[in-house]
Amino acid sequence: MPLPNDDRDGRRRCRDCGEWKPLDEFHVSSGRPSGRGSYCKPCFNKRSNASYERRGSTAGRTVRPREELPEGTRRCPDCRALKPLAEFPKSRSGRGGHGRYCKPCHNVRGRESRIRNHGSTREYHLRRRYGIGVADFARMLAEQGGVCAICGRAAPEHVDHDHVSGGVRGILCFNCNGGLGHFRDDVEHLAKAISYLRGTTPWVEISPGVYRSNSRTPAVRRSRII
Repeated sequence: MPLPNDDRDGRRRCRDCGEWKPLDEFHVSSGRPSGRGSYCKPCFNKRSNASYERRGSTAGRTVRPREELPEGTRRCPDCRALKPLAEFPKSRSGRGGHGRYCKPCHNVRGRESRIRNHGSTREYHLRRRYGIGVADFARMLAEQGGVCAICGRAAPEHVDHDHVSGGVRGILCFNCNGGLGHFRDDVEHLAKAISYLRGTTPWVEISPGVYRSNSRTPAVRRSRII
């Protein structure tokens, strides 16, 4: 005669709640013939939490009782706010595919970790993306005279690197760095752009190799269309 919790047509009776459920609602257990445990997942989790609390009390630890939360929500351990799972960053290793801390608290912890391990978020960013540190940046900028390597604007803040090799080329201002990116670092495109400008705008050579626009073409006034 089969025992009360023996498998029947792919189902099993949980020893705690007594309900018949599909086998996939029982945790995997290599010690059972069917490969599934004797307790359904909710009952198993309750037993596990109770056991954890008992062990904590025996060891003298203060164990916070597990809170029953609405489905699709989580309480952040740092700010203690109850939020939807969408307010937590995605995490492959996290329970339910989401991290433990909400996004604001996750960001705060990330900044603290970067400062603790690297001294500053700037150092972390430069090391991670370009392989140089704040000291390397300052040295390169000093070698350029403290100005953008292209236009000469003071105090540039952007690292220019080769998108193929990844090597750092220099320190540029925002406009020059963006300009190279828009031209996709293509020398031929940049040369054509120079030829285009020289062919469409009157230029005056004010010193060898240095030109200044001398355009006196009046701007075309466009009538407002009503």
